[in-house]
Parts: sequence; C-alpha cells; structure tokens
Amino acid sequence: MARPLSRRTVLTSGLILGSAGLLMSSAACTPEPKPEKLTVAGGESGGFYLEFATLLAGLLQREGVAETAEPLVTGGSLENIRRVMSGEATFAVALADTAALPAPGPAAPGPSPAATGATPAAAGATPAGTSLVALGKVYENYVHCIVRADSGIGTFADLAGKVVGVGEAGSGTSLTAPRIIASAVLEPAPQQVNLGLNQGLSALRGGSIDALFWSGGVPTAAIAATASVLGVRLLDLSLHIAALRTEHGDYYDRVLIPAGTYGDAPAIWTVGVANLLLCRSDLPDSLARRTVRLLVERAQDLIPTSSTGVQFLSPETLINTAGVPLHPAAAAAYRSLHG
Repeated sequence: MARPLSRRTVLTSGLILGSAGLLMSSAACTPEPKPEKLTVAGGESGGFYLEFATLLAGLLQREGVAETAEPLVTGGSLENIRRVMSGEATFAVALADTAALPAPGPAAPGPSPAATGATPAAAGATPAGTSLVALGKVYENYVHCIVRADSGIGTFADLAGKVVGVGEAGSGTSLTAPRIIASAVLEPAPQQVNLGLNQGLSALRGGSIDALFWSGGVPTAAIAATASVLGVRLLDLSLHIAALRTEHGDYYDRVLIPAGTYGDAPAIWTVGVANLLLCRSDLPDSLARRTVRLLVERAQDLIPTSSTGVQFLSPETLINTAGVPLHPAAAAAYRSLHG
C-alpha cells in the first residue's frame, strides 16, 4: 500500500479540488432551504473523530449551510450510527466495517428530525424504507494496539491470557478489536474489557490492563500525550488482515504508523479501516449536495491540526466508501465534479 500522504500533499490536493469544485457552484444561485440546526456525531475527547466532527460542524455553520451546527461527544461508530438512524444526529463519523452491519430496524413512519432541524428530544423514529448512506470517505483509520514499553510484550501472540481494553461499548473499536483477537486464535484467550480511549490509557498507565486497542487517526492526541510521559510500543496487527478479510469482508487494509509518531515507538504495520461520513437516505438533496461541496472545496479546513500524514479527503478516496452506497445527491455531485 502507498505510504500515507504528507500534510502538504493533502493540502495541495484540497486546493486543487477547490478549484475543480467551482463546477458545482451554479446551484448556489438559487437560495436553498437552511436547517435551523445540524449535528455531527463524533467520538471521544482526545480522538480524531471528535476533532473532525468539530471542524465540519464549524464549517457548516460558517458557510451558512445551517443556522447552527455542533459536534456531539459520543462513544464512537456504533453509537453514531444509532444516533443518525434515530434522527438524533444529522451526520455520523463511523468505520466502514461498522457501517456495513445491518442497520437498526425501522420504526413508525415520521419526519426526519435531523433533516428538519428538530431537537434530539423529538427524535427516535426511523421512517420505513430509510437506510444508511455515505457522503464520502473522509480519512483512513488506523487500529492501534498499545502496550507499555516496559511490559515485555513484543508481539501480538504475547497477549495470550492478558487483559486487553477493546474500546468503549458503542465504539467501532469494540467491533474491530474482538475480530482481530478472534482471528489470532490466542490460547489462552485474552480477557477483553470495554474501555474507551481515556479510561483505557489511564488503566494502561496504572497497570490494570496489559494492552489497549484504539481505532483513530495518526497521531491520536491523547495517545501522543501519554507517550510523552510513559514509554509505549505498538504491536504489529497486519498479519491478521488476510483472516479478517476472509471472515468479514474487504474492509481491512495494511497501513503504516510511522516511526516517531508516539515518542520513541518504531514504525509499525497495522490494520486500516476506511472512516466514512454517513447520513440517512432521507437527508434533503440540497443538504447532501452542499456538504459534499464543502468536503471537496474546503478540504484544507477539515484536517485536524494534530494530523501529521493521513490519507484524507483526496480525489481518489472520497468516493471509495467500501460498499456503503452514496447518498444519491452526493453521487450526482461527484459525477458533476469528475465528469
């Protein structure tokens, strides 16, 4: 797989896309309905999901796509998808393997609260026939398996019989990490505990767990902060990609976390999963189209400041949604851009 793009390269791609995106600007001549409020379901504090959700919400509001827009602190992918499908959130950031799971069953028909600007208190019903769709792939997610540098754990096989944090319940990590552990067939099996990023790092520092899984961008700010005071090492997960793909589908890629990303930790190959921006299929076409325009034209404003080199909002990857269908208006917008 190609090496991660530099931040400079990504910014340049964003600027090129910005020029090309002018092809899509004719729709701006006619005033479009403006929701009162939009929400972007993100993730935990200190993680890439919430950083991106915060940037996107700010841009949506500044560009007048909605009167107000705000990010939501959540447990991660599974919770985010539930919030979008119930109408509690307009958009969700989520892992592709999580998005491929069967969606929550439909409830009684009703309007889309997220699309109409209703508050979360009015949410809860998913109209029959409504499905989960994507607006684009927004970046590559890197699965981290973190251990203390002084732990004596050098390979994934050394986790046999150990206690490992596998992500907060409701996160995409809590789906992906157990799949990786199962693919390794460790004996005795590790004891898995549900711990999110910040609780998990605290437990790792205190010695109550031996390893912590986390799925996020590179670097993840909270891990970098921990590495600055506690030596950490990352374990190679790439040997399990073939088994993951055979068992669960082609959502998993081999990606590199560069040396020096987290203190003195050396470069390590790991599992990559596409991270998608999702919405419901009943999102108004005008809102889907305007959001895609921001992803394309304002890519440089949607890169978290902590990013040192991730595959992010590039022309090749925006439409690569790992089998999750694009919102029809988003697909039309990309066709308009690319010809």
